[in-house]
Amino acid sequence: MAGAVKLDRIDMNILARLQQDGKMSNVRLADAVGLSPSPCLQRVRRLEKAGYITGYKAQINLARLGDYITVFTEITLNDHRREDFIKFEAEIRRYEAVQECHLVSGGYDYLVKFVARSVGHYQEIIENVLERNIGVDKYFSYIVIKSILTKDAVPLSVILPPDGEP
Repeated sequence: MAGAVKLDRIDMNILARLQQDGKMSNVRLADAVGLSPSPCLQRVRRLEKAGYITGYKAQINLARLGDYITVFTEITLNDHRREDFIKFEAEIRRYEAVQECHLVSGGYDYLVKFVARSVGHYQEIIENVLERNIGVDKYFSYIVIKSILTKDAVPLSVILPPDGEP
């Protein structure tokens, strides 16, 4: 992050609006947050530079492109030394099919989300992970049958305290 930036109500509103529609024009955004276009653009650039806005992307409807599966995989490592975690994390990042990877507490070490063309394709990927000898002791795979709810963004109100609270 380029530096600590104190966010005010307008900055938070800008973030929330861009989170809903990253393609929104600066003129529309400025109108929505009650600023003129030039100061609005300056704020957006400041938020980008400070690392609050990390990018803009298109949301693709994968089902329109063809069949695919989502698999959540619990992975437990053989050993739990710092270098074991570093090695696993560096290697798992190399797989394009890995959409998310989380170090978690509980009965296993990592929860990994894969997206693959088919069960066979996923099996090829996980076999490759095992063959790379990156410390995997065991894994359990859960194939998603139906996604009930997926969200691409967390509403800021969920993680920020209400006004006036620390």
